[in-house]
Amino acid sequence: MLQLTGVVEERQMRAQYLDRMDIERERGITIKAQNVRLPWQVTADDGTTTDYVIHLIDTPGHVDFTYEVSRALEACEGAVLLVDAAQGIEAQTLANLYLAMENELEIIPVLNKIDLPAADPDRYAAEIAHIVGCDPDDVLRVSGKTGVGVSELLDRVIERVPAPVGDPDAPARAMIFDSVYDTYRGVVTYVRVVDGRIVPREKIAMMSTGATHELLEVGIVSPEPKPTQGLGVGEVGYLITGVKDVRQSKVGDTVTSARKSAQQALTGYREPVPMVYSGLYPIDGSDYPVLREALEKLQLNDAALTFEPETSVALGFGFRCGFLGLLHMEITRERLEREFGLNLISTAPNVVYRVVMDDGTEHIVTNPSDWPTGKTGKIFEPITKTTIIAPSEYIGAIMELCQARRGELGGMDYLSDTRVEIRYTLPMAEIIFDFFDSLKSRTRGYASLDYEESGESDADLVKVDILLQGEAVDAFSAIVHRDAAYAYGNKMALKLKELIPRQQFEVPIQAAIGAKIIARENIRAIRKDVLAKCYGGDISRKRKLLEKQKEGKKRMKTIGRVEVPQEAFVAALSSDATGDKPKGK
Repeated sequence: MLQLTGVVEERQMRAQYLDRMDIERERGITIKAQNVRLPWQVTADDGTTTDYVIHLIDTPGHVDFTYEVSRALEACEGAVLLVDAAQGIEAQTLANLYLAMENELEIIPVLNKIDLPAADPDRYAAEIAHIVGCDPDDVLRVSGKTGVGVSELLDRVIERVPAPVGDPDAPARAMIFDSVYDTYRGVVTYVRVVDGRIVPREKIAMMSTGATHELLEVGIVSPEPKPTQGLGVGEVGYLITGVKDVRQSKVGDTVTSARKSAQQALTGYREPVPMVYSGLYPIDGSDYPVLREALEKLQLNDAALTFEPETSVALGFGFRCGFLGLLHMEITRERLEREFGLNLISTAPNVVYRVVMDDGTEHIVTNPSDWPTGKTGKIFEPITKTTIIAPSEYIGAIMELCQARRGELGGMDYLSDTRVEIRYTLPMAEIIFDFFDSLKSRTRGYASLDYEESGESDADLVKVDILLQGEAVDAFSAIVHRDAAYAYGNKMALKLKELIPRQQFEVPIQAAIGAKIIARENIRAIRKDVLAKCYGGDISRKRKLLEKQKEGKKRMKTIGRVEVPQEAFVAALSSDATGDKPKGK
């Protein structure tokens, strides 16, 4: 598409051109939405040509980056539903399609990669037509690699997608749909102009904060930034104000002229709410300020990332970070390690619980160590609506997995003869560990998953404490379902027995729910051979020495603290070790 429209020269063209980050290229996924302006000529039947300008926003497809998609949809009039001709429609594609339908956008269904040997365009075209409600012949068939059908797609976009509607003479109003931080130029704000015109060197005002800035540069992205004389109705481009703080250019805000300002702001977006929390700690404590700076810089490019300082007895100083999902967490951690050269430990991810005590007080728990003491009344946990799309032969395996994770079946629809859509209500805590991996392995990689938060429900949850020498160690605590508590306690006790070295005295490792012990393992003492120099049958002397040793051990026991090596904490807490965590029913 970029080549056909001529915005990228042949010699500069490369795969995934709009994906700017190395991590996007390696994984073959889009993380950040990118926009580009494409010129296109349409030749009519009588031979006359008309010039058009199309603004394309390339959005991620993964469920963790839905906020990027919802923002881009606000700035568009139409959506191209791109489906892989070898895989068919996926759960997250379906979720994004419903988002586009809610926004009343014109939908153009397209099957890509028809050049692949495994492609089955006829079957998947019928599937898409069934979902979108069109004729299978209306589904365009293209190949981005060979270029087949791309020009027909651009013609279809021109034909079907309505032109932007706005008043060019009204006071300027532009919607901010993204902002990124550039080291050299400060904050670059991407906007879509709805009314009026935005020109360089004029004063602009942000309607939510009331802050005013002078526009240093206004331009378009084609696909490299190009300064222009201004942006008119319906145009998408960027603004540079020289602001160094991205928080002053809030996504969803309305930009207007400071002199002749608009009265009514545009409807914005809802703020992305973190779903999964995890602690990030530097392995080297002296890297703490570097980590703080790195998180602040990363937040400039990623509005959905939240963090607050946190201290752990085991791991020292770090940050409690909020993510939209596991992929978001993984990507963030990888970017911190790559771009800022940090070595990090991430604690096992957990969700936010709401605990109502017997006396009516309410506590928000984001970390097991925040669990309130006293008699709990009701415990609420976040619930998700989950959609799984898979070949119909795997229905049994999927249902078995979801039932084991306390899931409730919501319904099931056949998309075609061979593919089925299964809807479940699942607790979020059950999804965030290894649910996706288990799903993929049970369905040979054919299943796709999409989930969205859908409120909360009360559950029988307990906090499992791990005691060493009768002392609770906060770092090892976890909030689990009562049915899974025994399995978790056993597993942790066994794991720590292997990880903690033998001490001078016997060390009991216990798992407890409140005051009730549910599992126990012993680490045996190192015995010094005090009888090494005793010869023969001097039994009374031997007994005396052993008694003396026992006394010494007792004394040590009372004052001795258990030495837990750092590796034990890392192994027990790190999210890599949670893959096989047992689940409740």
